[in-house]
Amino acid sequence: MSSKKIGLKEAISIGIGGMVGGGIFAVLGLAVALGKGGTPVSFLLAGAIALITSYSYVKLSLTFPNRGGTVKFINQGFGKGVFSGGINNLLWVSYIIMLSLYASAFGSYAPNLFQITSNVALDYHIYLSAIIIFATTINYYSIKIVGQIESYAVIIKLIILISFVFIGAYGLFGNPHLDQLSISNWENPLNLLAAGMVIFVAYEGFELIANAAPDIENPKVNIPKAYYYSVIFVILLYVIIAIITVGSLPFSEISTAQDYVLAAAAKPMLGKIGFTIITIAALISTFSAINASLYGGSRVSYEIAEDDELPHELTSKLWNQPIGLFITAVMTLVIANSLNLESISTAGSVGFLIIFAMVNYVGYKLSKEIKGNKFIPIIGFILCLIAAIVLIVQQYTSNKTGVLIAMGILTFCFIIEYVYKKTGAKTNSHSSN
Repeated sequence: MSSKKIGLKEAISIGIGGMVGGGIFAVLGLAVALGKGGTPVSFLLAGAIALITSYSYVKLSLTFPNRGGTVKFINQGFGKGVFSGGINNLLWVSYIIMLSLYASAFGSYAPNLFQITSNVALDYHIYLSAIIIFATTINYYSIKIVGQIESYAVIIKLIILISFVFIGAYGLFGNPHLDQLSISNWENPLNLLAAGMVIFVAYEGFELIANAAPDIENPKVNIPKAYYYSVIFVILLYVIIAIITVGSLPFSEISTAQDYVLAAAAKPMLGKIGFTIITIAALISTFSAINASLYGGSRVSYEIAEDDELPHELTSKLWNQPIGLFITAVMTLVIANSLNLESISTAGSVGFLIIFAMVNYVGYKLSKEIKGNKFIPIIGFILCLIAAIVLIVQQYTSNKTGVLIAMGILTFCFIIEYVYKKTGAKTNSHSSN
């Protein structure tokens, strides 16, 4: 069965679509709350770590092209054991946390367009639950529709965000809040790094290119370009959006509208229409991100089970779709409805920083095999670990819940794997004897 090959344009749009999903809409307000005038620097720091990590992804995708993407790289580097299984479980759970982040962003933006009840908090929960159920239904009935929605959504959200950038840059001239960007308004370097790491989730999507690697045409040329072009483009886009947001709204307003700050930032330039257009863009973006991540998340659980790192029951189908889709959706509903945005974002960022640290380590360990440089992956490994530690320490004082949840998830992923390897794997080996 030959599948249609993916060209460079599509490969880049998978990367950009994965990053500019709900991330920027969900976490921009959070970033400004933590980084203040230095927010653009925070986005730059997070982007630099993503770019260094993409080097390991390029080399690993070229040597081991596989639809399992990150799961396969971890197994290739560490063998199939409790450690690799735990890290892969963490990847699945991190997908679920990303889904919760996008759903909570959808729930924050939607009531600005249409209120269902007179209670905004209740509307938030109704909207975020409805969108998860709706996207699960689409994923259940047609993977083809998921792909079509993605390709249109990428174009729509980019057109709107790039227009925001041009109009916003023009609107900055003579704006009284421009001095908020001056160094005197920056947080200390450690807080700037922590702000960059809380919002690291806004960059994790480039790893979706790995899952498409087997289908990319002319891989030697196109795979490196797809990773590097998409990451660099998104870094520039985020930094400019951060500059415009901080330069056009007073900090007090940014913190009031923290959960839908991008829409609020369009208001001074374009009034109510701008606010509405960005709100619609946020809803399209977060919906398309939920769609793609549900597909990615259910695939991850399938791949892990196929590699015998989770029970084989997870490769079974429930009514004709992998059972992972339903588990992913239910867990997303629980997390999104019970945690606040900052806790979700922290847990997701810690998860992805640890996963990327391990992928970088694999890039270092297998550098001969993948014909890669040893130096870049080991720098990526160290930076991801430092970033994760800084994030945990900084958040522990201001957001203990988020840190405890992140640590709990991490421990849970390894305990589950350990128990499965001790019990499940034994039964499997008995039955095969």
